Amino acid sequence: MQIYAYLADLVVALHLAYVLTVIVGLVLILVGWLAKWRWIRHFWLRLIHLLMIAVVAFQAWIGVICPLTHLENYLRKLAGQSGYSGTFIGHLLESLLYYEAPPWVFVFAYTLVAVLILSTLILVPPNWPRRLKPSQQ
Repeated sequence: MQIYAYLADLVVALHLAYVLTVIVGLVLILVGWLAKWRWIRHFWLRLIHLLMIAVVAFQAWIGVICPLTHLENYLRKLAGQSGYSGTFIGHLLESLLYYEAPPWVFVFAYTLVAVLILSTLILVPPNWPRRLKPSQQ
């Protein structure tokens, strides 16, 4: 059914958005540090950013394939497609997202990005949430 192919393409788009959020977030933090942007020091933004790459790096270290990849392949099978074929948009997004390389390359890359993001917490520390005084609660 064609709906499954479209859903698989949607999963690929979400997957790409996740990757871009991590990478662009790192770049924006570094540029924002130089430009003295205040918003890059937002505690929850930085914590979520760190957790996003931490999940990816942890999965790579323990050898778990991303759940989004599993979901996409499942939807492609329901659509009667073999893995990583489908509509033009899906194929385009997949060519940006998936590469052929030995597993250690991905473990190294994810770990490197995680270390870089963790380093930004030292280089460009976030503003810690303030506790409310008892009179403000």
